[in-house]
Amino acid sequence: MARLLLGVSGGIAAYKVLELARLAIKAGHAVRVIQTEASTRFVGTASFAGITGAPVLTTEWEPDPLRGAYPGEAPGAHVPVSHLELVERADAFVIAPASANTIAKLAGGHADNLLTTAALACRAPLVVAPAMNGAMYEHPATQANLARLRERGARVLEPGTGSLASLGEWGTGRLPEPPELLAAFEAAIAPRDLDGLNVLVTAGGTREPIDAVRYVGNRSSGRMGFALAEAAARRGAAVTVVAANVALERRAGIEYVDVRSAGELAAACEQRFDACDVLLMAAAVADYRPAEPQDGKLKKDRTGEELMLRLVRTTDVLAALAARRRPGQLLVGFAAEHGEGAVEYGRAKLAAKGLDAVVVNDVGAPGIGFDSRQNEVTVVTADAAEHVPRAPKDEVAGAILDSVLSRRSSIRIKVPR
Repeated sequence: MARLLLGVSGGIAAYKVLELARLAIKAGHAVRVIQTEASTRFVGTASFAGITGAPVLTTEWEPDPLRGAYPGEAPGAHVPVSHLELVERADAFVIAPASANTIAKLAGGHADNLLTTAALACRAPLVVAPAMNGAMYEHPATQANLARLRERGARVLEPGTGSLASLGEWGTGRLPEPPELLAAFEAAIAPRDLDGLNVLVTAGGTREPIDAVRYVGNRSSGRMGFALAEAAARRGAAVTVVAANVALERRAGIEYVDVRSAGELAAACEQRFDACDVLLMAAAVADYRPAEPQDGKLKKDRTGEELMLRLVRTTDVLAALAARRRPGQLLVGFAAEHGEGAVEYGRAKLAAKGLDAVVVNDVGAPGIGFDSRQNEVTVVTADAAEHVPRAPKDEVAGAILDSVLSRRSSIRIKVPR
């Protein structure tokens, strides 16, 4: 998918970058690694080479056996200057961990090793992930150096707070976790066509209480909604997720609001709807709820052989929001259908609720039902039905955003330039 150049400087957190390389490759990216000599005292070059399937470079003087190519590419026809060719081909350069010394060199424009020389030659997005002792991180010199890097366009990640390298030490200076580093890389290479927009996403499935322990619900995991939220955030949007009973990992930079029932989801959406520019209603909201939920637990020895539940309709959250939309808002509904006629139902939902698009998927098809990691959908608008073939949900999420936004000239949203 993309070429990631990793720069690893000296620090105990270098071991985390092995996992970053593994996650990046699992996500389909090609990875090359440059290490400083100090970093090899913590993690050897063989470890990175084994994970990436490519040689690791540590000095300007050693030849690159791949001649600047990334895994999966043919080596160049000539022997290039290694640091120039690697950064020329890279889609982004991530320096992690970035030690206080390396940050000082980058801020001063120094080029005394392969990593800093490559950074000075880099025209691709530069992501810097500081990791060091808390006192070093908080020192005015380090803070001034980081401010200078930001002024020059580098994306500087905020370190975490917690246990540091020295036994018993606690403070700010922890390297972000590998999934956060990967997200920062993917955000750096993503199109920024949602900059300045507020995106509200609903995800998961609501649960309508029968009693204190039982509920009426569905099997939605929230994976599709979370994938949409992460894709929108990578493209520059400010994203809020209203998550109905979702047990998935949360991503830094996204606001999450946890709810349980359809009523709670409706209240959370109503509170945030006016401020949003885009609503992606991916949650599976219950159509019915028990009319008289019990405060305690229903006992089977008191209810007899049968338990009769009277269900009443819940509020149609999406229709209620669509009725109060303001000019400039884009509303996208989702329809989880089963069997034939799904697209036709999506068109009916589009017209009945006054939406801009409806994303239809057949949850009865094997491998793309609830809680699966893949999906296959059709994006239905007033004048088209675009099929998105089966793929991992993060890829489908990007395709959904592309499909909807490609028609923005014929719908109500205005994306800032």
